[in-house]
Amino acid sequence: MSEAAVLRLIISLIFIVAMILACAWAMRRSGWLRSANPQAIKVLGSQSLGGRSFVSVVQVEDARLVLGVTAQQISLLHTLPPLAPGMPAEPAAPPSGGSAESPAFALALRKVLKGR
Repeated sequence: MSEAAVLRLIISLIFIVAMILACAWAMRRSGWLRSANPQAIKVLGSQSLGGRSFVSVVQVEDARLVLGVTAQQISLLHTLPPLAPGMPAEPAAPPSGGSAESPAFALALRKVLKGR
């Protein structure tokens, strides 16, 4: 084999490997490689509490879980009933000028935060 033939063979192999990697990347980006089954765990919402801690609402099968997440652990805060089929996942917006929280909840939260 001549030098030109060896060089052509090496360049051809590099081109083929590059094409395989490009096709795999394109298939992954387009979603062709994802399974048809939906995810078992779905994050419905998340709220940062500062630093590296936050509260998340996740749906697992037929239950909604309120989780407290920090850098060291994940804690179950509350279990909510499953959503009714016609209910939206997001709560309705509060009326204009009003607050979404009730005064009793605000007082209870203030009491718990002062107890720390």
